[in-house]
Amino acid sequence: MKLDLAKTDKHYYRAPTEPILRTFDAYDYLTVTGSGAPDGPEYTDAVERLYRSAYGAKKFAKAAGHDFVVPKLEGLWWVESDEPPLTVPREQWHWKLLIRMPETVDADMVQGATFERITEGAAVQALHVGPYATEPETLAKMEAFMAAAGLTMNGRHHEIYLSDPRRTDAARLETILRHPVRRIVEK
Repeated sequence: MKLDLAKTDKHYYRAPTEPILRTFDAYDYLTVTGSGAPDGPEYTDAVERLYRSAYGAKKFAKAAGHDFVVPKLEGLWWVESDEPPLTVPREQWHWKLLIRMPETVDADMVQGATFERITEGAAVQALHVGPYATEPETLAKMEAFMAAAGLTMNGRHHEIYLSDPRRTDAARLETILRHPVRRIVEK
């Protein structure tokens, strides 16, 4: 029987459409870091390299009796500017693409990507349904939730792509949007 993290770890892979505060432990990921527009050649090459690495790790794990379904693609996004991120040209965006790995995978099984453990901790998240271009609507709800709860960003914007944009109509795409947070310290 194959392990499917999307089915066994609903805390991680499920979110309501309204913002919610959750806490996430340390998880192992395959990662590839780069920059450029998400429809650009660097991004496309990185996605392909990451999936090759994930399927290679899956092959090793299966041979050891620990088969799994390759989890969903994820991304951490940031800009190196003081400008609001969505006003920065897409060619200047930075990203770290991720595919979460089950505990049975270790660094020795990985080729073509970095194997790293990431702890996100407290985070506000919400499910965005629709095209990526309308994510600012969901992000605005998340920011209002954070402000009301006395929270501020404490890490990079995180997206989990539950739908494959090559096979799903843009209006039906599902993406978990997640912001690591911390309490605002008043002086």
